[in-house]
Amino acid sequence: MAPSTPSSVVSRSGRFSGGPAADVAAFSESISFDWRLWRHDIRGSVAHATMLRSIGVLTAAELKAIKAGLATIGAEIEAGTFTWKTELEDVHMNIEAELTRRVPAGAKLHTGRSRNDQVALDVRLWLRDEIVALLDEVRTLQRTLVDLGASNDSVIIPGYTHLQRAQPVYLAHHLLAYVEMLDRDHGRLMDCFDRANVCPLGSGALAGSTLPLDREQVAKLLGFVGSDGKPRVTQNSMDGVSDRDFMVEFAAAAALLAVHLSRLSEDVILWVSSEFGFIRIADAYTTGSSLMPQKKNPDVAELTRGKSGRVIGNLMSLLTLLKGLPMAYNRDLQEDKERLFDSADTVRRCTRLMAAMLDNTTINASACARAAADPLLLATDLADYLVGKGMAFRQAHHVVGAVVALAEKTGRPLDRLTLADFKGVDPAFTADVTSVFDLGQAMARRRLTGAPGTAEMKKQIARWRKSLG
Repeated sequence: MAPSTPSSVVSRSGRFSGGPAADVAAFSESISFDWRLWRHDIRGSVAHATMLRSIGVLTAAELKAIKAGLATIGAEIEAGTFTWKTELEDVHMNIEAELTRRVPAGAKLHTGRSRNDQVALDVRLWLRDEIVALLDEVRTLQRTLVDLGASNDSVIIPGYTHLQRAQPVYLAHHLLAYVEMLDRDHGRLMDCFDRANVCPLGSGALAGSTLPLDREQVAKLLGFVGSDGKPRVTQNSMDGVSDRDFMVEFAAAAALLAVHLSRLSEDVILWVSSEFGFIRIADAYTTGSSLMPQKKNPDVAELTRGKSGRVIGNLMSLLTLLKGLPMAYNRDLQEDKERLFDSADTVRRCTRLMAAMLDNTTINASACARAAADPLLLATDLADYLVGKGMAFRQAHHVVGAVVALAEKTGRPLDRLTLADFKGVDPAFTADVTSVFDLGQAMARRRLTGAPGTAEMKKQIARWRKSLG
């Protein structure tokens, strides 16, 4: 569906005696990437033509012919038989020029419209669709994480700080942390949709139009309405054509989503390693080595981690692009679409594949149990035990540190020290100290909202299952 590169170019305006040089045309074209806006360009043109009919610019017959012509062009684009022409620069002129060639009334379609407000409209329409699709994909990933946790709700693993074993947590609790992150991503995307959902058409090149355009009618036809059903149109024509805040906002939301996916990928990469061995990923979502026959690499997770960099870079590119532009439209803005397209394509693909990979991942419960059996994970619980005996926490922290040092010195695990050993460090220890090292009891004791306790973990799984449907 990529455009052809003809040997000659044509003038865009009667102002010029000839077309631009071939190298200028090649440098300035955008059809090689903005062709993907064709559905939205046609949809916007149909709405604009419908409005032009309502204010008397088009006759009923002309509107019918324009609609039919646009539908035919759309079908050809869909089928891959439409010829894109580089000399016409962009998706808007390609479609309009072909329509005018086939339908004389097509020459009236651009009445009261500029490519400036046309492209602003097309990108908003496109981004709305992308956000809706991404919202669904984020929800799918959330459900996958919840299901994986729920089906392994008895599995306990070490929680880590500084990548050092810290305290025990349920695997489900760890996975639900990402569900929480993704829910914030979902909320940010919803906010982004709200600000993208404003119609700029009617702003013209920068100063609107002297014609009695019905902007509200176009907004309604294109679904730019609020929760109250009222049309939403931009309120300043210069801002309407030059605003790209909604793109930046999406790029920022996409970048943070990519960061969350990268963090999840890092955990997956660690967990699947021989050193951890907590999970196994199905062969279909791994790759091998060209040299080492034993290798099974988590490439989906690694690529997702890597691709986060390009999404973050796209955000920086957009911000840099906009920072020095005077009001209103400038051709620099042509550079916004490739960055926007790439961010949307990348995060959608990563989100989908992450969900599919996790849906084909199994938990190695025995490896998790071995790691969670480390009694040092309950050192903080041991300090809490002393607090329960009336000791100040700072003193308890010091005492337990001395107990850990004793265990290391004698080469015994913390839970293999005798009562005499404990009492030798501090007389506050009594015979019930051994109960601290019962992992089941330790998890049951974590009853605070948001804690990785047994009851709370099950409660959170139930909450998310209800919320996600």
